Parts: sequence; C-alpha cells; structure tokens
Amino acid sequence: MAPVAAVLLLAGCAAVQLGDDGAERTAGARVPEPGAGTGAALSAPGARPHYKVGNPYQIDGIWYYPRENPDYDERGIASWYGTDFHGKLTANGETYDMDALTAAHKTLPMPSTVRVTNLENGRSLVLRVNDRGPFVHGRIIDVSRHASKLLGFHKQGTAKVRVAVLQSGGDRFIAAKPETSEEETQLALAAPRAGVTSQMLPPPGGVAAAPAPWVTPATPAVEQREPRVTTMYVQAGAFVSASNARRLRNQLAALGPTTVSEVTIKGLVFHRVRLGPLPTVADADVALARVMGSGYPGARIVVDCDC
Repeated sequence: MAPVAAVLLLAGCAAVQLGDDGAERTAGARVPEPGAGTGAALSAPGARPHYKVGNPYQIDGIWYYPRENPDYDERGIASWYGTDFHGKLTANGETYDMDALTAAHKTLPMPSTVRVTNLENGRSLVLRVNDRGPFVHGRIIDVSRHASKLLGFHKQGTAKVRVAVLQSGGDRFIAAKPETSEEETQLALAAPRAGVTSQMLPPPGGVAAAPAPWVTPATPAVEQREPRVTTMYVQAGAFVSASNARRLRNQLAALGPTTVSEVTIKGLVFHRVRLGPLPTVADADVALARVMGSGYPGARIVVDCDC
C-alpha cells in the first residue's frame, strides 16, 4: 500500500519534496546528483558556473525531481558541510568555499536564493543554493560552515529551520548557445581583418546596467526574529483516503505514538500519518530509520510551528 502523495509529502504550510541527509559531512557521506560536484560555493577562478535545473535522478532508491519552484516553503532539519568538500566543484560548476554564504538542496534550480531561518533561536540568513544534497536521511538543506555559524548551529550540527525561496533560478549565468550556419562561418573566415582597439563605454541614457555577480556581503545580513515553538514528527505518508491513512497508522503503532491528522492543500484534504511528537533530532533520526525499515522509504522528518 503506497501513499497517494508518493513524491510530494505534506508538512505544515507547504507540500515538499522527499528529504534526506546528516549533520557535518564525513568523507564519502555525500552522494551527488549524477554529473554533480560535492561542495557548495561562490564562483572562483577556473570554475565554470552555469544555471542548472537538472534531470530527475535517483539516490538510494528515492527519486528526486528538480524544477523551478517559486512557491517553495518548507520546514525541517538543516545540517552543514565543511572541510571535506572545501575547494571541490559544486553541482553547477562553482567551487565550494566553506566560508561563503551558500547551500545545497536536492531539487531547487542552481543558483536560487533562499532565506533560511533557525526556528530555535530566530536567526535568519539569505543563502545562495548552488549544489545538490543533502542525501543522508532526514535533512532538507545543507549550508556552508560559515552559514551554520551565523545561524547558530555550528557546534550542535543540526537545527530546525524554515527554508523559503526568494528567487528561483533568476541569477542565470549564460545565454543559450547560438546556432551558426556553415555559410555564416565561411563568410566570417573570408572577411578582411584589421587591427581593432577597444575601450569601456558607459551605458546609454535610460538603460540600466547589468547587475554585478552575486558575492558574499562584507557584513552578512543576519536578521534576528522571535524563536518559535516547534513540534517534530516522522511523517510516513499523506493520503486522500482516510481509510488508507488509518490502516498505515495501525501498522506503525508498534513503533510509538502514531496519529492521523488532516491538512487542506489547494482545496484537497490529505490525511497525514505521523509518528511522534519527538523531542530531539536524534530521536527523530531513530524513528525515521524504523519507519523506513518498515517499508516506507518516502518517510521524512517534519517540523510544525506557528510560522
């Protein structure tokens, strides 16, 4: 019996993609999208950054579907990654700088701009997504080491966060490659050649200059908001059918307190099967492993709050 929402499981105020990952990375723990790199960072000499959405891909039996999603707004667990990936290429051809303000996400276009809010202390920071990950079960975003320090969870390794898109794929690096016919190529080769000089000119009146590339601000803009009261669960599935939800609840009852709750998304009522509440991230990780081991690989950790 599989949930109706096999790919989009519902949590709080948004429908979100299937999730995974762990706290600070150890070598070999990150499994990139096919063709991707292993870090997350700003442009660097020698890198070839480019805009990328990417094709669907599979990691450990779970499919991920990258797409532009300007309404993305998800709550869950964040982790961070550092020295093991510093200087390596990211999924869109940049170079990971663990001291930059960047992040990795499984499905958002690269680059995208997101606001990450630590719900436990109220700190909020704008980051640039330019890598794929995280891929250890239970995490929704992987931030750089510097970002984890600014958000206040560097030492503990993980935090309950809200991730909301501010700009999805708007910071594109390159235009589409032009098509040149054979006739145009031959004409260009046959054209007379002469010395050429060049100089920089200001833009004509009334025309806006192109924006400068995204760089780390000299003083990162960390906003302080009110901390939120949160409740954490493992969500095994979301069903349109209430009877299917009750059946799954009964199957998982031996693992701990399991409930069915309703949520309405775009006029459609879903019945969410959840194990919990769970007091700590460690408890949630154990519960998630048990639910997935019971035959529900799409299970995920969700965080509810009044935000």
